[in-house]
Amino acid sequence: MSSFTLFETSLVLFGIGRHRYGPVVRTAPDELSFTIPEAWRDIYGHRVGLVSGLPEIPKWPLFYRFTKQDVSIFNAPQGQHGTLRRALAHGFSEKSTRAQESIIGGYVDLLVTRLKEVADSKAPTNMVQWYGRSNYTTFDIVGDLVFGNSFQCLDNANYHPWVSLFADSTRQNSIFVGLKILGLDFLALATMPLVIRNMIKHFNLTKEWLQERRRLGTDRGDLIEGLLKKEGEEISFDEIHGTSMGLIFAGSETTATLLSGVTYLLLQNPKTLAKVTEEVRSSFKSDKEITLLSVQNLDYMLACLDEAFRLYPPVGIGLPRQIPKGGVKIAGIYVPEGSIVDVPQYAIHRSPDHWTEPESFHPERFLGDARFANDKVETLQPFSVGPRNCIGKNLAYAEMRLILARVLYNFDLKMDPSCSGWLDGQKSHALWIKPPLKVQLTPAKAT
Repeated sequence: MSSFTLFETSLVLFGIGRHRYGPVVRTAPDELSFTIPEAWRDIYGHRVGLVSGLPEIPKWPLFYRFTKQDVSIFNAPQGQHGTLRRALAHGFSEKSTRAQESIIGGYVDLLVTRLKEVADSKAPTNMVQWYGRSNYTTFDIVGDLVFGNSFQCLDNANYHPWVSLFADSTRQNSIFVGLKILGLDFLALATMPLVIRNMIKHFNLTKEWLQERRRLGTDRGDLIEGLLKKEGEEISFDEIHGTSMGLIFAGSETTATLLSGVTYLLLQNPKTLAKVTEEVRSSFKSDKEITLLSVQNLDYMLACLDEAFRLYPPVGIGLPRQIPKGGVKIAGIYVPEGSIVDVPQYAIHRSPDHWTEPESFHPERFLGDARFANDKVETLQPFSVGPRNCIGKNLAYAEMRLILARVLYNFDLKMDPSCSGWLDGQKSHALWIKPPLKVQLTPAKAT
């Protein structure tokens, strides 16, 4: 992972250029980064075979736990993580996601309405803003599914204070943690007043929203219903609070990033854009037929999303684990205790060891095209693997499939020339720092 990826790190450190050093790279004195497929299982997976029953390789506390009071499913010890995961499992199941379709679909309807208004103005619009973190769709959806209230970003076409605060604090926190990792505690302390001030605001706003959600009762069928039912028994309010904050972050930013990435990659590949647009428009007589169930039949569009995950994973860095006492073998290589290990998605997804034409956008590689018969598609793990993989996978797929299909059905897209190199040179502080993606929208003639 390298401590430096917490700052504004370029794509070079993520993957481009690293392959010359081999499949295992020492990114810091005590950190090893693997681009070997077996490393997914060995680092993040269930302990099986001769090591079955042993504790998992734990998450690196310095990366995942900002303060001792910071408790959530994202940093809980193995046993309590299982308790929290079981409580959340029903809310994130495919069945529950389908049951929430009216909520999700309502926000997608509103997105399409707002984009039609923008299209009428004939001015390019920033799709990054409409999709996600800076504003709008995915924050509104996840806000409703977690707190029972929308942030009303789409309604107002503007920031909600919580969203604004979240966007500001993400970068500040990553810099603070990065300085701590590098041993520059004196510089980290210099950032503390701003970090703590934003943390307190963030904490208090989340607490207010969570208390409002509690008043709605425990039978809403949303994402945190299971947590609220266990409050005071197996699960504390602090754990519900911390998990809620994390769900908003994970459930909005990652989906919005992927949608921005696939939009750019399609615009950079006009033949692919034409093919996927034809698939969507020929499959439905009206956009009311586009549902969470029906989009599952859009094979080429789903392949485009997979290829976008490969080239532009929402979390491009490796998620660090710390080797426990006694050491562990990773991909057949012994790693001593205390070492930090990871599989960086950006690097393994673009490795020429695993992919044909790794830098090119070819959705066909996921559809059985003979040109890509040697691709190791099992290396594509955008939601990670094992007992701590992303619990929101079903929801994320549902949102991005529905949103992309509705956008392609309703609009012809043309990229503003100023954004032709949108992905090139992007930097990250664990999450991508996305510049504006300006797109000219024209209402599709068929709609």
